[in-house]
Amino acid sequence: MPLEQPPTRIAALADQCVQCGLCLPVCPTYALGRNEAESPRGRIAIAAALARGAADPTAELRAHLDHCLGCLSCQQACPAGVQYDELLIETRALLGPAPQRPQRLLSLLRRPTLLRALRRIGSALRATRWRRLLSARLPARSPWRVALQLLPDAPTAPLPQGDPAPTELALFPGCVASVEDAEAQQAALALLRAAGFQVQVLPAFCCGAMDLHDGDSAPAARAAERVRQAWQASGASRLLSVTPGCLGTLRRALPGVPVLDPWSLLAESAERLCFRPLPLRVALHLPCTQVNVARSEAAMLQLLRRVPGLDVVPLPRPPHCCGAAGSHLLEFPEQAAQLRDATLQPLAALAPARLLSSNIGCRLHLATGAGAASWITQHPLSLLAQQLENHP
Repeated sequence: MPLEQPPTRIAALADQCVQCGLCLPVCPTYALGRNEAESPRGRIAIAAALARGAADPTAELRAHLDHCLGCLSCQQACPAGVQYDELLIETRALLGPAPQRPQRLLSLLRRPTLLRALRRIGSALRATRWRRLLSARLPARSPWRVALQLLPDAPTAPLPQGDPAPTELALFPGCVASVEDAEAQQAALALLRAAGFQVQVLPAFCCGAMDLHDGDSAPAARAAERVRQAWQASGASRLLSVTPGCLGTLRRALPGVPVLDPWSLLAESAERLCFRPLPLRVALHLPCTQVNVARSEAAMLQLLRRVPGLDVVPLPRPPHCCGAAGSHLLEFPEQAAQLRDATLQPLAALAPARLLSSNIGCRLHLATGAGAASWITQHPLSLLAQQLENHP
């Protein structure tokens, strides 16, 4: 069906593109098949045609938009300053959620209380012992099969508790991260308090990132309003997230509010932090959102290199995206696996003892790759907290 009343904002955003092609070398989906429609330039042309009513939203056209990882490497490379993130969000909102979107699975992932309860039950039943058998019975492209493969073996850590009184800093736990990355959030609290900060922890719920980037506007708007209410109730002046994948959505919900990850604050107070030696080689994966949204990779490296004996080797870029990208790995597992394997390829030569990554989706995705059994995956904050002097 043709779109009704094509919005002019998408066309205006698309008109910023000068079609120079400098985005092509940094686009991970374009690199897979050299298909122009799978590039930022091609997607901008598709969005403009849809917005102007020059093309119908066929399944083939929207598939090219759905394949986009939203990594924003193209936006960083663009000399014309195209707001590709806004264009992608607006166009997906115009089209609505993709037909193959796993609504029930995503609904579960957005509810941390239910997810935490299921993880406790699964741990008591030792579900990881039979998950391979169960996943093998599901179709290869089933999102539920992918989700079972991503399930970590370790039991769920308890949700961290913050200062009950209002503080300058508030930590947003998120949904999946509040359950599967609770250890990293506890580590952030320990490091920040050692650096002299007081932090309160907001309630755990979904910021709406997956809905926003999948074109599901109504639940994304409700999540944004919940973020605003929790923020106003906190009385804090700065909001933190341990998960860089949440930062862009939190900033969109809270314009004018400083929303950041802990790295810049910790780097500014690095002289207050003392770490025990750790003679170990670790590979550092830098998620797209860490580089293109948080832009705190320099601060992260600065802190990690303060650990005596720690040999930190960042994974080379390109590849520019591991393929996790929110719900992308659930909807397009084959493409996500290709990008993951390309990201992991340098590990054989590096031979690290651990692979560090600051984004929970990336870390779970990378842990399912070839050779994953030979190294441990960990959040960089967790490693720092373990080596922190006087930290239990």
